[in-house]
Amino acid sequence: MTTPALNPDSWLQKPAHLAWLAGEGMRLLQFARASRVDQGFAALAANGQLQAQACAELIHTTRMTHCFALAHIQGVPGHAELVDHGVAALQGALRDAEYGGWFANATGKGEKTAYLHAFVALAASSAAVADRPAAPALLDDAIAVLETHFWSEEEGALRESLSRDWKQEEAYRGANSNMHGTEAFLALADATGDTVWLQRALRIAERLIHEHAAARGHVVVEHFDCDWKALPDYNDDNRADPFRPYGSTPGHSFEWARLLLHLEAALQHAGLAAPGWLLQDACGLFASASRDAWQADGAPGLVYTLDWASRPVVRARLHWVHAEASAAAAALLRRTGEQVYEDWYRRIWEFSASHLIDLQSGSWHHELDSDNQPASSIWPGKPDLYHAYQAVLLPRLPLTPSLATALTAV
Repeated sequence: MTTPALNPDSWLQKPAHLAWLAGEGMRLLQFARASRVDQGFAALAANGQLQAQACAELIHTTRMTHCFALAHIQGVPGHAELVDHGVAALQGALRDAEYGGWFANATGKGEKTAYLHAFVALAASSAAVADRPAAPALLDDAIAVLETHFWSEEEGALRESLSRDWKQEEAYRGANSNMHGTEAFLALADATGDTVWLQRALRIAERLIHEHAAARGHVVVEHFDCDWKALPDYNDDNRADPFRPYGSTPGHSFEWARLLLHLEAALQHAGLAAPGWLLQDACGLFASASRDAWQADGAPGLVYTLDWASRPVVRARLHWVHAEASAAAAALLRRTGEQVYEDWYRRIWEFSASHLIDLQSGSWHHELDSDNQPASSIWPGKPDLYHAYQAVLLPRLPLTPSLATALTAV
C-alpha cells in the first residue's frame, strides 16, 4: 500500500492544528479523572461531578483504563496510577470470580455481553503496551474469555450475550459488538504479535460490511437473528435506544470506515493479503453516511439515526458520532489524499468546536437536540472520554499499528 503525500495545506500538516488537538486531549483527560470510584470508574454528570449513586461500571472502567493508558504512554504524568486502578478493578470487583468474565457493573448482576468484553480486551491490551505490571495477567484472562465464550469460528464473528453462567445465549447477533470486537482484535494483534486476530477481524468485516452493508448501498445493518438474518424492524418501538437503535446509525458507518482502513494497513504490514474491498467499502460507508446524515433535517450536524429510506429518525446530534466522523475523514485523507476528506475533516471539527466542545463546564456536550442545544434524552451527563479522546489522537498517527502501540513510537 502506497499512501499519497498530504497537501501542505492540509490541517493534518499544520503544527497549530496538531497542537490544538493535543491541547484538547489534555483538557479532556483532566475532566475525566474525576470518574474514579473505589471499584473502578463511574459516570460523570454534565458539571464533571460524579452522578448521584455513582457505581463502577464496566463500560466506563474499561474505556477510562484504555484512555489513561494512552495518556501514560504519551508521557502525561499522573495516569499510571489510574491505569493500575482500572486494571485492579477489572481483576477485582468487576470480575466474576465464580464463572469468569466480567459484570456490567459492580453490583454483580446482568448478562455477559460481547460488547463489554471487547472493551475489557482493549483496556487490557493498552495497559499491557503501557507496561503496567498487572496488565499481562488481565490480557491473558480477557483473551481466554473471548475465545472460550464469544468467538464463533463457525460464524466468523462474535456471539452477542450469554447468561452469567454461560449456559443461555441470546438469540441475536449485533454489528455494534462485532465492530468493537474488530477494534479490540486490531489492538490484540499488536499487543500479542499474533496475526490470528487480524484474520478474525477480516472475517467479521467481510460478513458485516462486504456482505451486508455493501448490498444496502453501504449502509450498516445493525441487527440480526442468531442465523445472521437481518432484522430491519428491530427496536421499532424503542427507536432512540443508546446501544441498539432502530434503523441505521451513521456514526457506526464512520467508525467502520476507519476500522477497515486500520485493518487494511495492519494486514499489509503483517505481510498478509488485504482485499481491495477494504478501501472501496470504507469510501462507500463514508460517502453514504456523510451524504444522508449531515443536515438531514436542515440544521447543521449529523443526526443519530436514519430509517431505511435515509430519512432522519432520531434527530439528536451525539458527540461520539462527530468524533468518529472526524477520525474517519482523517483516516481516509491519510489513505487517499483526496480533497473531499479534507473538506469533511474541517467541516466536522468546525461543528464540534462550535457546538459540542464545552469550554465552560469541561469535556464535550454528549448530546444536542435538533436545534443544536445541549440535551440529555439519550446520553445524560458526560460519562465518555473514549470517543473524543481518540478523535484528537487518531489524526496525528499512522493507520497502523493501533493506538497504544503507535503512541510508543511517537
